[in-house]
Amino acid sequence: MSTKEEVLEKVEVHEKVSKNNEIVLYNDDHNTFDHVIETLIYACEHTPEQAEQCSLLVHYKGKCTVKTGPYKDLEPRCSKLLDAGLSAEIV
Repeated sequence: MSTKEEVLEKVEVHEKVSKNNEIVLYNDDHNTFDHVIETLIYACEHTPEQAEQCSLLVHYKGKCTVKTGPYKDLEPRCSKLLDAGLSAEIV
């Protein structure tokens, strides 16, 4: 028979150790598809196909996660997107 303390201890062990963040790209009315695609290839190392799919999702859905990983990897990539005039944030 388990005590309450033993049961609680078993549940707490399952917490996630590392958390990945995401760069979310948002739709805007002034950047062309070509500019968005070229920027995703440059900043996020997307293939042309990935970049095109993300640009279409952003256009039709309003936003798209374009890169997932540790914050320290995403921060310079997000800065490149912002410097290129795109609307993005790390979440």
